[in-house]
Amino acid sequence: MLSLDFLDNVPQMNKRQLYYQVLNFGMIVSSALMICKGLMVITGSESSIVVLLSGSMEPAFHRGDLFFLTNRVEDPIQVGETAVLRIEGRRILTVHRVLKIHEKQNGHIKFLTKGDNNAVDDPEKRCRGESQGIFPCTGIGTIFMNDYPKFKYEVLFLLGLFVLVHHE
Repeated sequence: MLSLDFLDNVPQMNKRQLYYQVLNFGMIVSSALMICKGLMVITGSESSIVVLLSGSMEPAFHRGDLFFLTNRVEDPIQVGETAVLRIEGRRILTVHRVLKIHEKQNGHIKFLTKGDNNAVDDPEKRCRGESQGIFPCTGIGTIFMNDYPKFKYEVLFLLGLFVLVHHE
């Protein structure tokens, strides 16, 4: 059975210690957000790290692989490269291979893409970034949290509780 002995310290904290722990938690969250925004500025990409959520790119890439992205103007995406795109009407990003590049007269560029494991091509989309590196199977936790949303909230609650209760 789960032991909740660590909660015995909560009543012993005075207001100053509790405020300190809340401030620590706020600093951890704001540091993570600053790192994320900093990576967005450095890479020029809306999302500098993306987890492959489906099996559409197998056998080259597997569900749970973590992609590092860039979206630099001086390094345009070429046919055959792996790109991250957003499908209209969907919140999640898609990782697919570029089959064809269509440049419109007004300067907009759209891409015809296809997942390596998919039977059909995808309609033209706007690119969000190009894959520069990959860490295999590193994003399994993200997939687990997407598949089981309650688990995500439980993990966040436990992390917050740990930060508030743990003091040295």
